[in-house]
Amino acid sequence: MATERPDNGPAKRSRTGAGLGLLPVRPGTLPMEAKLVADLPDEEGWQFEPKWDGFRCLAYRSGPNVELQSKSGKSLARYFPDVIAALQTLPIDRFVLDGELAILGGEALSFDALQNRLHPAESRVRMLAAEAPAMFILFDCLANAVDGSLLEAPLTRRRTALERFFASLGDQVTLRLTPFTRDAATARAWLKKARGSLDGVVAKRLNGPYVPGERAMLKVKLQRTADCVVGGFRYAADSKLVGSLLLGLYDELGKLHHVGFTATIKDEDRKALTRKLEKLIEPPGFTGDAPGAPSRWSTERSAEWQPLQPKLVVEVKYDQVTGNRFRHGTRLLRWRTDKNPSHCTCDQLQREAAPAKLVTDVIGR
Repeated sequence: MATERPDNGPAKRSRTGAGLGLLPVRPGTLPMEAKLVADLPDEEGWQFEPKWDGFRCLAYRSGPNVELQSKSGKSLARYFPDVIAALQTLPIDRFVLDGELAILGGEALSFDALQNRLHPAESRVRMLAAEAPAMFILFDCLANAVDGSLLEAPLTRRRTALERFFASLGDQVTLRLTPFTRDAATARAWLKKARGSLDGVVAKRLNGPYVPGERAMLKVKLQRTADCVVGGFRYAADSKLVGSLLLGLYDELGKLHHVGFTATIKDEDRKALTRKLEKLIEPPGFTGDAPGAPSRWSTERSAEWQPLQPKLVVEVKYDQVTGNRFRHGTRLLRWRTDKNPSHCTCDQLQREAAPAKLVTDVIGR
C-alpha cells in the first residue's frame, strides 16, 4: 500500500545476524499481496480485515537479531529503531510476522509521519522516533518456534497462532492486533465509517495458505471524489497527444495549488482533447504550488508540462491524500462544465471526522 525511498544502507549487523537465516521463513520472503476489486465477496469462506494506512512490513526475530523488511524487500530497520527495540525485548524470541508500520498523528494515523522517518540522518530518525513512536499492527503469523513455518497452513490456523502470540506478550504498547470479521456487511460498514486511518478492507480465504509475492487476497479501497481545476497538462511520452491532466485546487487566498494528476483519458478522446487544451495554453497555470517545485514527489519530468488558463473542471476519484496532495494517480470520472473553477477549493481534501470505534480500539491506546 505505501511507497518508500530506496534503502540508504544495510541494517546493522546486530539486527540481521546469521541467526535470521536459520528461521523457517527467511528474510527476503515477499509479503502476500491483494488484487484490487470493486466489491467484497458475499459468499462464505472469507475473512475481512482493515487495510491500515501505513508501511507494509515483515518482522523477523531470531534471538537478539531483528529485521524489518518492506514490501519491496528492502530493510526498514534503520528508520524504525523504536520498533526494533520493542521487538528485541519481547518474551518470545523466534518469529516471523506480517503487519503494518504506522504512526499516530492526533486521532488518526499519519502517513506524513511515516514518510518523514525515511531520512538519511540517523540523529533525525531517532529524534522523530522519540517524539512520535511507531506501532506495528499485526495481521498474520508466518512462522514461530512452536509451529515452524506456517506458509502452507490455512488462514484460520495462522490467525490462531497470531492471537496466541499476541496474548503472550504481556504489557507493551508497540504491537497491536488487527480485528477481523467474517461478515461482509460489517466489512462494508468499515469502509463507510472508519476513515482517516484505513486505506480500505482486505478479504482473505479462510482455507487459503500464505503465498509470498502473489495476489492471493482481495482488497477494496476507500474512494472519494473531488472537483479539480485543470491547471496544466503533459504530453504522452514520444507523442504530440495529451498524456495526463494536472489537477489544482484553490486555497483561501485564491492561489491555485497543484494537487495531483489523472491519466485515465480514453484513447479515442486524446486528439480532440489535445486541440482543446492547446488553445488554452497560457502561463502560469498554477499560482501556488506547481509541478516542478521541490518536494518528495518531484521527478525528472516534473518541469515538462504546459500551463493552462484555469477554465476547465474535472471530477476525479481518489483514494488517499498526503500533504494536501493525492497520494496516487486519480481516475477521471467526468468533465464538470457546470462547475465554476473558483469553487474548486482545498477544503474538499479535509480529513473526515474522528475515527470510528474500530480504529480507536486498535490505535487509541
